[in-house]
Amino acid sequence: MKLLLHTCCAPCSVFCIDELRRENIEPTVYWFNPNIHPYMEYKERRDCLKEYTKSINVEAIFEENYGLDDFCKNVSNKLETRCQDYCYPVRLEQTAKYAKEHGFDTISTTLLVSPYQKHDIIKDLGEKFAKKYGVEFLYRDFRVGFKEGQKKAREIGLYMQKYCGCIFSEEDRYRKQIERDKKKNI
Repeated sequence: MKLLLHTCCAPCSVFCIDELRRENIEPTVYWFNPNIHPYMEYKERRDCLKEYTKSINVEAIFEENYGLDDFCKNVSNKLETRCQDYCYPVRLEQTAKYAKEHGFDTISTTLLVSPYQKHDIIKDLGEKFAKKYGVEFLYRDFRVGFKEGQKKAREIGLYMQKYCGCIFSEEDRYRKQIERDKKKNI
């Protein structure tokens, strides 16, 4: 199996890579995340992943596409469904396309490690785009190792982001903090 692993960030990749290696699958990490904003956040996550993959001797491919304009055009009218309508599909389709064009036979994604992501939608989209491009989609419910991977990421000093990636998920994070603060002051 020649696996191209779409990777959203280094911390989410930790458990996924470890688990795949336990299965004797050596993934190639694939960075394509035009949904991550602002630019300094995009750069921090990308650079951390570059350093991490070098440190564990994993091949990594970095597609540079900051993508703010396309992101805004594609999500502005559907903020509530942005993940399933844009963020997941744009990354999974590009991963499948790249895999087909560069001799990979299988794709997967580190999005599957997060308990905050919509697994059923990710799985359906992964299978859809894999079929479209003639590759396989390797589904693994990596969520069982989310806490373990996050703990290891902290221990080795990886950059730990505070939100999923887009500016609207960052807003959600602050909105929840404001609500918690209000409850404390009541």
